[in-house]
Amino acid sequence: MIDRICISINNRCNLACRYCHFHEKGKIEAADMDVFEILDNVKRYAGKKFKIGFVGNGECFLDWPLLKSYIAYLEDSPNISAYTITNGTVKLPEDEWRFLEDHKINVGFSIDGYKELHNLNRCDSFDKAMETVEYYKQVTGHYPTFNATVGRESLENAERVISFFKPFGTRVTFSRMIGRYGISLQEYRDFLANAEKEIPVRRGGKDCTMYGGQCGSGINNYFFANGKVYYCGNCIDLPPVGSSGTPFEELEKITLDFDRNYCYKESVCE
Repeated sequence: MIDRICISINNRCNLACRYCHFHEKGKIEAADMDVFEILDNVKRYAGKKFKIGFVGNGECFLDWPLLKSYIAYLEDSPNISAYTITNGTVKLPEDEWRFLEDHKINVGFSIDGYKELHNLNRCDSFDKAMETVEYYKQVTGHYPTFNATVGRESLENAERVISFFKPFGTRVTFSRMIGRYGISLQEYRDFLANAEKEIPVRRGGKDCTMYGGQCGSGINNYFFANGKVYYCGNCIDLPPVGSSGTPFEELEKITLDFDRNYCYKESVCE
């Protein structure tokens, strides 16, 4: 059974990060997408547990009223959990952070590590993002989780990166940089093995090699954006699987035969 998807609710971002693989793939043609239809399909299909990531090729908090409406729409479905990721430059009011906390929405902040490293790739946004991190802690009583992209500079300064995250005491999802500035899967896995000796690190299951797990393309890593559904966010420059309204029973019929220890997109390109 499919048990997780990602939904990109917008194409807007207020940063232009150097390594953004969505940006690198060129302009993604915008098209209307009925997110409530997707959520209805999830509600009809979902088993005991289902996870939705409101993440993708835009900064979700730039369209906060939309994101909030989607989260509220899931209130009657306790078997469906959700998370989102923000670049931290959009500071929501206190009551909106509490809304996320009350709805048990995990908010991951995209922080790559210490200031110089983060600013190198993420448009000098470190100070603003960390200000929002501290505000989140003030409102909720705990630090958020972090999402850090691992590139060449991260590998060269691995101990400094790991030391940066230690004081927060929360989980870090390290994702492998891909595309023009990408690193190899083995380099990334070596970095993960080092990091998890000292800090809480997310190790993915069968969802994505970019997060330390196995590739879930064609199983549970479907990505919805611009009225279409793709195998994953890294596959948006491949033909879509179908329209965003495609029933999950149809997506279940897709079978892909490849070594899931490696990324499907990279396997296809090779």
